Amino acid sequence: MWRVSVSRDWDVLGPFPIQAREQHYLSPSFPLNLSEPVDFDAQWSSSYADGGTVGWSTARTDETGTLEVSFPDIRWSSLRATEGWAALQHHTVLHTRVTVFPPTSAAARASGLEVPENIRVSLLQGSFFALIPSSPDALRDFVPEWHAGNIYAMSRSPAATVALPESPAATHPTTYDLYVSGDYEIRLFGVPRDGSETPKLSITISATFEWPLFLPMHYATRESSHDVTCDFVDGWAFGDSIGIGMRSISGWWTAKDVTLLNSADVSRCDATSIAPVLVGETRIAPTQTRIIPVRLIQTERFTKSELRLVLHLSLDSGGRGEFLIVIPIRQHPQWSSTTFPPTGIKASYFFASMMPTAFLVTPPEEPNVGEPRPPVLALHGAGVDIFELPFWIQALPRQGRSWIIVPTGRTPWGLDWHGPSAQDAWSSVEALHIILKNRESWHPWAIAENTRVLVVGHSNGGQGTWYLASRYPDKVIAAIPAAGYIKSQAYVPLIESRSAHYIDPALRAVLESSLTPDDNDLFLSNMADMPVLAIHGGDDDNVPVWHTREAVSVVRTWNPRANITYKEDSGEPHWYPTVFKNEQVEEFLRANLERESGHTAVSNYLIDRSFTLTVSIPSESGSLHGWMIHSLSVPGRLARINVRMKDGTLEAHTSNVKTFSMPLPLSPLPVKFIIDGQALSTDSFDAHAEADVLFFSNKNSTWSVSPTLSESITTAEVIPGRMSSILTSSASLIIVIPDKSPSHWLSAALRLAHNLNVYHKLDVEIVGDTEAVRDLQDGWSKPGNIVILDDGQGGFFQALLDVRRTPIEITHQTLRLNGRNLNSPSTSALFLHPHPSETTSQTLFMFAPGRAELERTLRLFPIRTGVAVPDWIVLGDTDVTGAAGVVGAGVWGNDWSWNEAMSSF
Repeated sequence: MWRVSVSRDWDVLGPFPIQAREQHYLSPSFPLNLSEPVDFDAQWSSSYADGGTVGWSTARTDETGTLEVSFPDIRWSSLRATEGWAALQHHTVLHTRVTVFPPTSAAARASGLEVPENIRVSLLQGSFFALIPSSPDALRDFVPEWHAGNIYAMSRSPAATVALPESPAATHPTTYDLYVSGDYEIRLFGVPRDGSETPKLSITISATFEWPLFLPMHYATRESSHDVTCDFVDGWAFGDSIGIGMRSISGWWTAKDVTLLNSADVSRCDATSIAPVLVGETRIAPTQTRIIPVRLIQTERFTKSELRLVLHLSLDSGGRGEFLIVIPIRQHPQWSSTTFPPTGIKASYFFASMMPTAFLVTPPEEPNVGEPRPPVLALHGAGVDIFELPFWIQALPRQGRSWIIVPTGRTPWGLDWHGPSAQDAWSSVEALHIILKNRESWHPWAIAENTRVLVVGHSNGGQGTWYLASRYPDKVIAAIPAAGYIKSQAYVPLIESRSAHYIDPALRAVLESSLTPDDNDLFLSNMADMPVLAIHGGDDDNVPVWHTREAVSVVRTWNPRANITYKEDSGEPHWYPTVFKNEQVEEFLRANLERESGHTAVSNYLIDRSFTLTVSIPSESGSLHGWMIHSLSVPGRLARINVRMKDGTLEAHTSNVKTFSMPLPLSPLPVKFIIDGQALSTDSFDAHAEADVLFFSNKNSTWSVSPTLSESITTAEVIPGRMSSILTSSASLIIVIPDKSPSHWLSAALRLAHNLNVYHKLDVEIVGDTEAVRDLQDGWSKPGNIVILDDGQGGFFQALLDVRRTPIEITHQTLRLNGRNLNSPSTSALFLHPHPSETTSQTLFMFAPGRAELERTLRLFPIRTGVAVPDWIVLGDTDVTGAAGVVGAGVWGNDWSWNEAMSSF
């Protein structure tokens, strides 16, 4: 049999200063050029080392494949004395060898087994890795394919399928070079905890072949780690969705049907009480892992401990496969005032209409009396797997009449409770409403539709609490952020940036504008009227305690009479069991949950007081006291409305606001209504007295009033503001690739799909250009955001650009941006574009004329927070100076127009 081995001996080059997430702009092999032989005796400049240079050293993995890398000769304490713990951020290049061994016996070699093309590599806590040929001749014109590692070491993540850079020999071992980008991140590894000042990078790597190896036909396999299930309560599913994890080892497979197993051990009652139905046909690309969405339709109680199904798949090239699927079922009795599952009830729903997703809930002690109470939305910290670590569902005491809802945020890390993670949090709340509504016996425990919530969270979840409460203040009755950091740039400062030494500050400002929507401190005006209990351990060595102190100070600056309390627990670390289980927290929960209704209510702003609404991206923000900003004068910049009612006069002062709305009816009506010094007649209000909301639009510095949004703003005007919005999709993401060879296009799509699976459990469908063009001609009915990988020659790529919805066009296979040619053979670009049919979805173009350009664009796909990529970005031919290799970047203007104020080109 063929086998593969990773050498335990490693070469190590570093450390090099780097800011958090900068490895997405910098070549993973920096400072090396892997298209030429590497000199292992060379020295390289590094400001961290005495003398200013570093060379190669060696390290060795232990028996488990774990490699620990540290640099004790670096004077880390001296660096920290001036640079803080951001000085611990650093980049290293790691090198070893992978050897593929052919069968040793003549019989095995003569058996006709195919020569392997791929291996499966698992890299935990490393950034990127690549396999390259060992022979110098093979390096000529070779472009490494960089695969993202599982840097967060998240469980239930598939290994990466990696194509061997050249075919292995059938008669003797073949050796390849393996390079790893090892990046020490403070948020991930923290400060050294072994009593020394030296940071230690710890990564684990392994490589295997598929088993069974190289069957003479295409085949698929189960990935049970990706199964999604729900619990049953009193015999009834607590949710309507399950997911079946499947992976294609080779060939294009399509899930066609799912049925109950027809066997003697299934009684007639069980066979008719529950029916599985595919949500839709799901096609799996070669080596791709997908979760097949199945809806459960239940008519009677189901009391078995497992659900036995048969999944029917077909192969595009012909052939069929059937897989026995056994789904374990956890059964619970109906909860009561004294009994409930201590580790929570697992519920399920379809995230973004077709992605099976689970979350946990703790039921209240008593049913509703009067209107439903708001639930508690509890956001976990980074790296906390809520299904494997029950401490989080148990961190909060069970409430009298309020549910506790614990969403996943897509994965234990997710997107820091922003983007799809925030979408998952709100969707879990709505899913619980639907689950309770659909079962009559659960109606006494129902929560209101579009209910408001009390948000609580710890660490990254504490940061997420600041985020959700300040972006959607009318949906939150109160907040308890514990040990939360203000924003990523304050948590780990960007002072060690390599890019900063070379980049035009104007370009840097445009790039970093894509971080503005995540900067919680800028939006705390929205929480100035909200009850807040902010908590932090006094000796927190993970998130410094000053973060919460400063956030509280900012809120009090906006409103000196703010209802915000700061609770600092002296001597306590980052996490401690009583962080929420104490009298002060319990009283805060009781007082706010019992006082407020879950139904949406807009507090009366017509009193002698003022408030300020702050918004960065309108589509990622809600209302404050019913006021809402819908579009900006200059997208990419912050917008604010300051509202003040005094002596019958309502004054609104705006900054960078193009369109906003306010609630009606006004009672009593103001005597005067003034916006930015312009007095509006109250006749405008009388004319629309039957409307619930009035919309205000600014054109040529003059405000006008309308009863409908459509008269004030078109949907096309609302642009994303940053590239990470592509992750927030209404359905599975669709990746379109050229049909033509070579296969690097499919490899790129599969790597993106793999990363979206690992980091966000977001589903991806891969389609070819011909199929996409045909669907476009038929009207494009597929929901969800689209990602296009192309060199500019694809029919779908050209068809969408021919509509000329943005300042980017293509002529004779030459891309033009705002009339300027991007005709360098080494220039690539990423840019957002309107969706071909849905106004609420969008398209991301990833234009790469060559393989090296494709690798640079793939690394900038915003898979993590902190990757600063606005609406469009043009890349040059170098990535050794980080973001300074960017040719231009910017944010689109309204209606996807050119935005001179927010462009650097």
